[in-house]
Amino acid sequence: MIRILTLALAFGAGLAGLAHAEIEIEEVTSPGGIDAWLVEDHTIPFTALELRFEGGTGLDDSDRLGAVNLMTGLLEEGAAEMDARAFQAAREDLAASFSFNVGTDTLSVSARMLTENRDAAVDLLRAALVEPRFDPVAIERVRGQVQSILAQDAQDPRRLASRAFYEAAFGDHPYGRPDNGTPESVAALTRDDLLAAHKAALTRDRVHVGAVGDITPEELGALVDELLGELPESGPELPGHVEFGLSGGIEVIDYPTPQSTALFGQPGLERDDPDFFTAYVLNHILGGGGFESRLMTEVREKRGLTYGVSTDLVPLENTEFWIGSLASANDRMAQAIEVIRDQWARIASQGVTQQELDAAKTYLTGEYPLRFDGNGPIADILVGMQVTGLPKSYVTERNAFIEAVTLDEVNRVAAELVDPGALHFVVVGRPEGLETEAGPEITLPEVVLPAR
Repeated sequence: MIRILTLALAFGAGLAGLAHAEIEIEEVTSPGGIDAWLVEDHTIPFTALELRFEGGTGLDDSDRLGAVNLMTGLLEEGAAEMDARAFQAAREDLAASFSFNVGTDTLSVSARMLTENRDAAVDLLRAALVEPRFDPVAIERVRGQVQSILAQDAQDPRRLASRAFYEAAFGDHPYGRPDNGTPESVAALTRDDLLAAHKAALTRDRVHVGAVGDITPEELGALVDELLGELPESGPELPGHVEFGLSGGIEVIDYPTPQSTALFGQPGLERDDPDFFTAYVLNHILGGGGFESRLMTEVREKRGLTYGVSTDLVPLENTEFWIGSLASANDRMAQAIEVIRDQWARIASQGVTQQELDAAKTYLTGEYPLRFDGNGPIADILVGMQVTGLPKSYVTERNAFIEAVTLDEVNRVAAELVDPGALHFVVVGRPEGLETEAGPEITLPEVVLPAR
């Protein structure tokens, strides 16, 4: 128990001291030609490694939904000569940590390892990535877990609202499809489907690597080739761009619950748009700033219509939109939406104040260094920057971009971007006095319980 606690503290520490200092990022190219970013620090004998493969569940064939997700869940369920139990035992013996996660745009691998066990930990992780077993018993066990999640999601108003919103906004594009698949599609997946998903999703040409900790550039180059060198060079074509397909209106989906859940949104901005940072600050003032945001002040603090309401400016790989969410009692949701629409219109027509702008800048520049609170978070930031196409200098320049935003710029972007007429709400529940105004027909997915 003492050993486990000590390791946990080491994993969470790492470069905490660098949170307020300049982080030096080195670009490393392995002998095999794979690029990586490194923040070298030898104060603790520990390394955090992040891999991010572009593609994710967006690579699912339309008739094989959930294949990449199910495959990802099986990566640590046995590899090479080891079944699932042997693999987990080997990982625990090395005091290493592996996690595998997938979304619509990317598949992520996180690894944490002690220097003394690094070579063995890399060998084990290589086996998971290159030689997963996909044993029938493991497939059925993880399939059952996915089916259970799907059954729970089918009874969760927030999940239902999210699925309906994305399906309506993006249609047949991968953004409009469920990452986990459907009960029917997951039930139909075969081992061959998983092998095909593995070959498509894990390729050398689409991987980004970030490493932080007790490792040199030469050691990282050798590690990357050992870990990834046997993966396929390239995969299938990635999905293309899709426009946010919702116009203004309200879609009410009947569901028996005392509290309605709503998602709302409108078109947004690409990450490389010159006005993105200005819009980012604007979003903080409108709905991204927690209790200090206008929506929280007007919807919760002044009227008590919700416990929380928030917004995010979302620039994905192939689309961009502004999204918000809230939950409210059925007899209050209509009023909550009215207030949100009013605030959307007010900020578009009247802009923000200098006091609001100054407060937003203070918060956004002050919280940024706190993200660099350990080897793992920094490694995650490194790969995120690579995927987004940001330069290494971004970590030191980001706050200057925030500080450079002026009141005139914020109010110009508010007038140009914020569009009350384009704001679309998807509401799941039985809100009183609220009916569908416009928009596509949306139906809830059928609830299918997993076999027991």
